[in-house]
Amino acid sequence: MEQYKEEFIEFMVESQVLRFGDFVTKSGRKTPFFVNTGFYRTGSQLRRLGGFYAETVRRAFGTDFDVLFGPAYKGIPLSVAASMALSEKFGQEVRYCSNRKEVKDHGDKGILLGGPVGDGDRVVLIEDVTTAGTSIRETLPILQAQGDVEVLGLVVSVDRMERGTGTKSALKEIEETYGIRTASIVNMKEVTEYLYGREVGGRVVIDDAIRSAIDAYYEEYGVKD
Repeated sequence: MEQYKEEFIEFMVESQVLRFGDFVTKSGRKTPFFVNTGFYRTGSQLRRLGGFYAETVRRAFGTDFDVLFGPAYKGIPLSVAASMALSEKFGQEVRYCSNRKEVKDHGDKGILLGGPVGDGDRVVLIEDVTTAGTSIRETLPILQAQGDVEVLGLVVSVDRMERGTGTKSALKEIEETYGIRTASIVNMKEVTEYLYGREVGGRVVIDDAIRSAIDAYYEEYGVKD
């Protein structure tokens, strides 16, 4: 596994973004792990997070795009942090952009924040974790209303590697439904293999009991080949 992925996994644990125990997802599934990007709360955390996203965006989509778009609300700081990191680490200047939940009718009018989006722009979407495509379904019409915009793909921090609404993974469903590529900084297989039996911050993060719970979860909700 690449070093930046190992560093990101430990970063999630240290930031309490990745936790193990008993949780219930938004879809109602009982899960032994949970990713809450709302726990990235400080300037230094956002700076590091932006760097991990920038690394993944570059590897997945290179330099031939114009805009990083982060759907409201969690995508807003992600698009800002990642665009800053692209500039600082790689000298790549791209515009950041996000949507508002409500159209603003005064001052900086419209539904978009940040850089403008228009004809010919190539856009990469950036989000927190794997979704069922809800925000993308809401975001694409907004982007398409700005002109002849090409959405290249989506980058998330963690691919949970579980079924979406059907038998395929949520990211694979997004690829097939919307015709875009997807990428993640890490996936849960990489997370589990790296953390199993490993100490981070003075404690073993994934012991035998947690590993068994994770295996049982994927037996029920994992993607079937």
